[in-house]
Formats: sequence, C-alpha cells, structure tokens
Amino acid sequence: MSTDRLSVDPPGVDASGFDADRAWRLHPRVALRPEPFGALAYHRDNRRLNFLRAPELVELVESLDGHPDAHRAFAESGIDRRRWPSFERALAALAGSDVIIERPAP
Repeated sequence: MSTDRLSVDPPGVDASGFDADRAWRLHPRVALRPEPFGALAYHRDNRRLNFLRAPELVELVESLDGHPDAHRAFAESGIDRRRWPSFERALAALAGSDVIIERPAP
C-alpha cells in the first residue's frame, strides 16, 4: 500500500494549520467506523466523510489524545520513522477537515 494515500484531502480544505509539535485529538463529533482498509471517519456537524486508509493511521488518530503532541504519538506508535512524513500529511488533511482538532496543552 502506498503511504501517500493514507487519507483523503478534500478539495478546498486548508491543511496548513497542522503542527505536529502541538496537542491534537479526535473531534468529539467524529465517529470512526472500522473497515478492512482502516476506517471511515464521519463528521456529524459538517457531514464530511474521510477514509483513513491504513490501520496504523487509525491507531495513531485514536492515540493522539494520550500524548502531549503528535510527534510523541508518532514515536510511541511503532510506525517506522521513514513513514512519518506520510502520516503527518495524513494528519494535516484530517485537521483540515476537522476530523482532528488541536487541544489545549496540559
């Protein structure tokens, strides 16, 4: 599987606000439905549907709230460091779709 296709970046979504040095979490209005390829993420407010195309991405998204920043979540995920840039792009796309949101630092 290509790691460049971990999630969908819908047209017109600005993902430039993602910073992996900040704390993130799954939006409380987003439901993840497990699928063989990863998961579907449905946002109940904006009705967007995103595909998380790798089980590792699903695990990473679900673990974000337990880490002080996204980089720490990467480090503890077991994902090969060479794949981190692809996962960071995927998280940026998910942030641009409000699937994940920044949370206040503790």
